[in-house]
Amino acid sequence: MIESPSVAIVIPAFNEERVIAKCLDSCIDQTSLADEIIVVNNRSTDGTASIVRRYQTENPHINIRLLNQDEHQGIAPTRNCGFDNVRSDVIGRIDADSIVAHDWVATIRRCFADPAIDAATGPVLYYDMPMRGLFFRIDHMTRTRLHRNATDQRFLLGSNMAIRTSAWQAVRHLTRLDLEDLLHEDIDLAVTLFKNNFEVAYEPALVAGMSGRRVESAPRDFYRYSTRYLRTTKAHGVNSGTALITIFILLLGYFPVRTLRFFYDVENNRFTLSKLRGKLAEMGRRVGGAVRRDVQRATGRVPVGEPRLLIPHEAPHAVRYAEVPDEVRGHAA
Repeated sequence: MIESPSVAIVIPAFNEERVIAKCLDSCIDQTSLADEIIVVNNRSTDGTASIVRRYQTENPHINIRLLNQDEHQGIAPTRNCGFDNVRSDVIGRIDADSIVAHDWVATIRRCFADPAIDAATGPVLYYDMPMRGLFFRIDHMTRTRLHRNATDQRFLLGSNMAIRTSAWQAVRHLTRLDLEDLLHEDIDLAVTLFKNNFEVAYEPALVAGMSGRRVESAPRDFYRYSTRYLRTTKAHGVNSGTALITIFILLLGYFPVRTLRFFYDVENNRFTLSKLRGKLAEMGRRVGGAVRRDVQRATGRVPVGEPRLLIPHEAPHAVRYAEVPDEVRGHAA
């Protein structure tokens, strides 16, 4: 009988006080508890670390560890810090806004009981988007076909993946630190594994929920984010058709999905005009403030060196997440 592997969950975190509690709740509420839950705090200035410490105090029977990665700002070095400190056989990797299904760890144990599997990823459900079931089915179908038909690479999704610790140790020195934040670190890892003959699997039962907040980015920022995929594969000398197809799908769906999200009230699970009105009012305040500053600068009423008002890429309002949907908490079949 093959022994069930031990599993660690690694969660990189930067200013995630709004979402880290729900993420940890889902990691604890498992049919098979992880041997380690490691949160890697990357220079957070909010209450992220305090929330993790509270969970450590409230759950002394669970091995929750808090690490600080202060040397570099960025997801790749923060991920590396967590992976390097794992003591388990398999590393489960999610984001701080991920909400994993209650059998997520059990699925990893079952999947990695097969010694031929070195890494795995699965479908995601966007829990703060309308028509979650439809988007889940589209996501699963797309990833299944890409994995089945791709001959030039494999993919991993950082918000829902697992890798054998021995495989990570074998390729760690080949992955990119990406301090300039130009690449997709999860795709970089997947391509590195593939080029070195490690088996990367797609496991449909490995389900996690993630936020769709990325689509609220400005069009230019979303384009830059999407095309990171192609930059990543090209950095490996791979002219990836899979990357081009993925980017095309993301850009094709961006404006329709973004529009839906602007009209969607997550808390009450319904479409409404109130959220859109709030966003328009907020944009008006920012534009008005910028205009006033420019007028004041032109008339000499403020010092020339005073910085202009910058419009952030993502709305700074505190996002309130609805209760975890049944599709994630149960089994999103």
